[in-house]
Amino acid sequence: MDSGLPTENQLLVPKNEKYATETPAMRLFGLLEFIAGHDRSFTLQDLVDETTLPKPTLHRMLQQLEAGGMLQRDSDGRHYAIGTRLRNLAENVLLNDSRHGARRRVLRGLREEVGESCNITALSGDEVLYLDRVETAAPLRFYLHPGSRVPAHCSASGKLFLAQMSATQRRRLLGSGPFTRYTPNTIDNLDALEVELERVRQNGYAFDNEEFLSGLFCIAVLVPRENGKSNMGVAIQAPIMRMTPDKALLSLPALQRAAKALAAVENDRRES
Repeated sequence: MDSGLPTENQLLVPKNEKYATETPAMRLFGLLEFIAGHDRSFTLQDLVDETTLPKPTLHRMLQQLEAGGMLQRDSDGRHYAIGTRLRNLAENVLLNDSRHGARRRVLRGLREEVGESCNITALSGDEVLYLDRVETAAPLRFYLHPGSRVPAHCSASGKLFLAQMSATQRRRLLGSGPFTRYTPNTIDNLDALEVELERVRQNGYAFDNEEFLSGLFCIAVLVPRENGKSNMGVAIQAPIMRMTPDKALLSLPALQRAAKALAAVENDRRES
């Protein structure tokens, strides 16, 4: 009886790639890894064309992964993309991995240097996920705990992540607008956001000037990555009575040093 899982001679190997998984479970994981590694959705025929697996086997694998919530179909019923369960798994890995202590030391050092709340973020869908955060000792502060989410279009880190994408990717992620308006300063249309993102690309940093929460100012930079786009940002947040654009730029060198230190933590993990 055909179990629907690939046999030893039906390995998931993307064409022109030289790796193979060994067990049925790992072959399912390999299919997830392949789909998650591309900023697009796939039809069954797409996967037949781009992997070494036969169509019946791929069909059964997709059914299993969809039933488990790891993949989901787009509205057309034909294209498969990352499912909620897989996305939650990825977020939990980011929140709870073994580098937490090293990253937190960097955040604490940044907080001691600038005196304000600092956080590490990643992009999750069209939202920014707070991976870690250390709070200022100042009595007036905005509390956003690890695991909090803010919309990408009105956060400093979110603008940095969006600025790395192509215009087509941004439109697919955000839609054409209008975007939810949280304060009078929120950028709520795509044309204005594109102008802002071009400024972010040129500057290498981004501001959130009371765009998500009234009274809150934020400056952020990306954690550099040697190859490919970065999905980690580091930011400083403070009430507007303590931080203005000019004051934020005075903290930019410290923020950039922290970003490089976080990049070293990530590189140490990849090399270990």
